[in-house]
Amino acid sequence: MKTLYLECNMGAAGDMLAAALLELHPAPEDFIRRINHIELPHIRITAEKSVKCGICGTHVRVFADGAEENEHIHSHEHEHHHHHHSTLHDIDHIINGLKIHEAVKTDALAVYRLIAEAESHVHGCEINQIHFHEVGTLDAIADIVCVCMLLHELSPEKIIASPVHTGYGSVKCAHGILSVPAPATAYILRGIPVYAKTEGELCTPTGAALLKYFASDFRELPLMRMEKIGYGMGTKDFDTANCLRAVIGESDCNGGKVIELCCNLDDMTGEEIGFASERLFKAGALDVFTIPIGMKKSRPGVLLTCMCSEELRGECLRIMFLHTSTIGVREHISTRYTLKREELTVMTNYGEVRAKRSRGCGTDKLKAEYEDLARLARENDISVSDIKITEVNEPS
Repeated sequence: MKTLYLECNMGAAGDMLAAALLELHPAPEDFIRRINHIELPHIRITAEKSVKCGICGTHVRVFADGAEENEHIHSHEHEHHHHHHSTLHDIDHIINGLKIHEAVKTDALAVYRLIAEAESHVHGCEINQIHFHEVGTLDAIADIVCVCMLLHELSPEKIIASPVHTGYGSVKCAHGILSVPAPATAYILRGIPVYAKTEGELCTPTGAALLKYFASDFRELPLMRMEKIGYGMGTKDFDTANCLRAVIGESDCNGGKVIELCCNLDDMTGEEIGFASERLFKAGALDVFTIPIGMKKSRPGVLLTCMCSEELRGECLRIMFLHTSTIGVREHISTRYTLKREELTVMTNYGEVRAKRSRGCGTDKLKAEYEDLARLARENDISVSDIKITEVNEPS
């Protein structure tokens, strides 16, 4: 699986993401030439080499009417009247008028809607009343469109990001002094793992919205074969290299977190435990199993374990408390790797059956569905082991 990993150890901003992805592009100079001809009004984009703490990377610069804009420096200082195009409707009009792929337009508009929703919540007004004095400048539009175009052309199958370093302290904006992360940034980052170790604003609203929209998971670098690495440099200088690292490569095994919910039971019948297991499977648990254990007072008991996704944690907990006698459930969070799976049909010496194929991490496994094999065995009065796969029908 073609996987893109975004390492946000020094936060994320639109220009840093654009620069890091540009270094992954097979033809970066041609990309810069093309993006300067999509009819983004008054905008010119350049890319130049930049060095931070001895690390060489790329810095993307955006010029509006010949003057350089910078999200890091100016994103919190614009007044409501700074640019003519300031409402969500105006931004929709600009993006829809660009000479870019429709999928890129859809992505760019969706990213801006995330920012608009955050601003609407923070300022307590309707989304259509928002004036983007902090993130709606032409340079932010350029950064967002640039990132969306690069991702469209790089076309990763999966995008994963690290936990986001937001920075800490305060920042000056049009409304006064605000804490870092800024309110709109904090709102966008809800549900995303974040931390703060360096003083200063490291994650901007634009960077947060791009990560929120494109990344499907936020965790450590997955098991993958790295093919190309890009460094997108920020403007400010810190003791740590101010850059965002992007890594693209092949990840055969899908990695993710799995929740294990466990409880000890010594006062339930087998039928009752079976019913609880059935309800957990019905709710979408990945697996439910029991292990015989010895408990206090020499009582034989059962360890009931439910494996589920993070999203189903609450529902599975509810079912365990409702359908078992336990008054406490333990939780373990594990990393789970899975092979890429697909369903297909195979031909056997006694007819066609369904099968599951699992591939990745150097393996290729094929297993016929037991119920189909059992059906053929009954129909032909043979054992299941007599049925052999003779031909694989690859999915079209």
